[in-house]
Amino acid sequence: MRKPKIVAALMLVPLVANARAQAPAAETSIQTVQLSADRGGKVFEGIGIVEGGGGTGVLLKDYPEPQRSHILDLMFKPKFGASISALLVEIPGDGNSTQGSMPSHMHSRDDLNYRRGYMWWEMREAVRRNPRLSLDGTAWSGPGWLGISGTVFEQNGGDRNFFSQDTIDYYIKWLRGLREVYGLKFDAIGNRNEKGVSYGFAKAFRKSLDANGFGNVRLHGFDNWDDQWQFAFVPDLHTDPELRNSIDILSAHINAPEEVLSADLQASAAKLGKPIWNTEAHVYKAGFDGLIGTVESFNENYIRSGVTKIVNWYGIAGVYPMEPYSGEKEAAIRAAWPWSGHYSINPALWGYAHYGQFTERGWTYAKGGSGDLAGGGTYVTLKSPRRDFSIIIETKDAKTAQTVRFAVGPGLARKALAVWKSDRANQFIRQADLPLRNGQVTVTLDPDSVYSLTTTRGQRKGNFAAVPSKAAFPFPYREDFERYAKPQQWGYLPRYFADIADVFEIARCPARVGMCLRQAVPILPISWAPEWKPYTIIGDDQWRDYEVAADVHLGPGEGGGIMGRINHVGTGYGTIPKGYFLQLDSAGLLELVVVRGREDKKALTGDAEQQALIRAQNDASAGGEKLLGSTKVAGVTPGQWHRLGLRFDGNTITAFVDGRTALSVQDSLYASGMAGLLAARDGDRLSTPFFDEVVIKPVGRPDSAPAAASAIAREKPLYPGVH
Repeated sequence: MRKPKIVAALMLVPLVANARAQAPAAETSIQTVQLSADRGGKVFEGIGIVEGGGGTGVLLKDYPEPQRSHILDLMFKPKFGASISALLVEIPGDGNSTQGSMPSHMHSRDDLNYRRGYMWWEMREAVRRNPRLSLDGTAWSGPGWLGISGTVFEQNGGDRNFFSQDTIDYYIKWLRGLREVYGLKFDAIGNRNEKGVSYGFAKAFRKSLDANGFGNVRLHGFDNWDDQWQFAFVPDLHTDPELRNSIDILSAHINAPEEVLSADLQASAAKLGKPIWNTEAHVYKAGFDGLIGTVESFNENYIRSGVTKIVNWYGIAGVYPMEPYSGEKEAAIRAAWPWSGHYSINPALWGYAHYGQFTERGWTYAKGGSGDLAGGGTYVTLKSPRRDFSIIIETKDAKTAQTVRFAVGPGLARKALAVWKSDRANQFIRQADLPLRNGQVTVTLDPDSVYSLTTTRGQRKGNFAAVPSKAAFPFPYREDFERYAKPQQWGYLPRYFADIADVFEIARCPARVGMCLRQAVPILPISWAPEWKPYTIIGDDQWRDYEVAADVHLGPGEGGGIMGRINHVGTGYGTIPKGYFLQLDSAGLLELVVVRGREDKKALTGDAEQQALIRAQNDASAGGEKLLGSTKVAGVTPGQWHRLGLRFDGNTITAFVDGRTALSVQDSLYASGMAGLLAARDGDRLSTPFFDEVVIKPVGRPDSAPAAASAIAREKPLYPGVH
């Protein structure tokens, strides 16, 4: 994910920067706002979160009950926690899309499996809690076979052959699985996340949606951010009837209050009869700043830009703390410790609650009921079809207290308003009700606070007693994968492994009895972020001296290995780690390498630039790979199992093959980090090795491995009824 940035003046894109009005000094007179429901208003289509855009829920799925359900309740249950009304998900595509990757339903053209991964499960759990929840989504990455044959549409921006008929068919199959296997349906779908524009793709996609029984699924476009493609396509909607009839919603990624859509663009959208959605907002602020910043973003999106649906990236941070954008500033809930059951709530969750518990999708913005407060801050008024209404207020820019009078006009409920408030000391606390006198209600607003005023009732500050304490990752650790005899019940994913690039799935072992882990993606995905090679991580980034070992099975021409002291997995746009790896190929070549992942976040696109990035890693300078040692292991041929081991003991790193010392080197670059598994990459071809008996233990422990990890108490599979 990108960081927010202030956009300079743009020539082609109808966007202006820093257009927010400067708040005047607090006035002594009382500001009066006239509220009325008889003047129409835009339809409110929800506020919420993005799940995905990285492997954001990979550790959430591993939580025991009841903590896993508690986390989901806090996000999705109406009038309890965040109580969001809109969820946009990543349609998993095998490739890295920020912190990690998620498994596609089609690794290859002739492959189809609707039980992979956890996104199906999370959507089902979300809708089970709130049947009125809006479901939306798009792909960040896609399998590498897309567009290899058949029609490829023109594109401006983007990469490889994503905009193809293959991809449309792929999307349709995913929607069919969502509907037929999980009983869910999308309200809308995007073309692709942040990767340019293709008119031909959008037109063909609309036709396929209609022809396959998905005519009610609206198509939004084109979900780009502050580059030349953000809204540059809008003028063409006026002159191209087929394109206009294909794109139902104008969507982009807008960072309010810095970014504001121009009046001309908003007028153009109104003339076209199309709503404007913000399909990925960013706040990226910790503590109370995240709470008030979330409400400010939601208010500003509507007031300045006419946006009627806003989702923030992202909601539940089920990722390791070492990963980029790990949730301290980005998420509402952190769920990074499933082995202990511990989770933590960020104050931002109550920012969502100030909207989510007081509004519903399908309400309307009361015309004239939204704008700036005279003493600093903003307010938005939303009304229900039943005359109820809510006013959401933030006073982030206010310097002193101010008094505002709301005059309740025709079509709105005339009763006392409940008041909920958040400030730096206390979040989401109910205040005394405000009586309605002579059709008016008056409220004094403190600076740097958030308020929700409402005629509705039933809100609560949801919580659960006795959240388990945080604990370190269990050590020593052994995973033999035997507890996953029905891998489909677990989404084919073992607990605690977090795929950073490509996909490691549970499968039956070759040449031995039982279950193993396999890198399952055969060719390089069309990835949202530049990829290094397939790898997955596990453990604790504070580990220093330890041994990691695994059995590895290689096919002809393949390579695979183990990793240690991994303390960095890319910047969020790119996946090159920092740490060490030991790789064996099927001809017996063994290499011990230190990787010095780049810190820069330059956005590289296209195969040529991506290959240049890969080549740049093959030197000893910072940002590259340095070969610490290599040897030829006798007797290695394809189709065999071999045990690889890495021991980290201070600056001494020792590599083992089948219990014998193969290499020993001195290197002091990295002193600590996680363990992992990796597969070799040869251009676009990816190795698909199998792994078994993964052991992480202290240095010097006897050869006998620790007991295999067993199910933790109250751990439940994602899909328990599947056989």
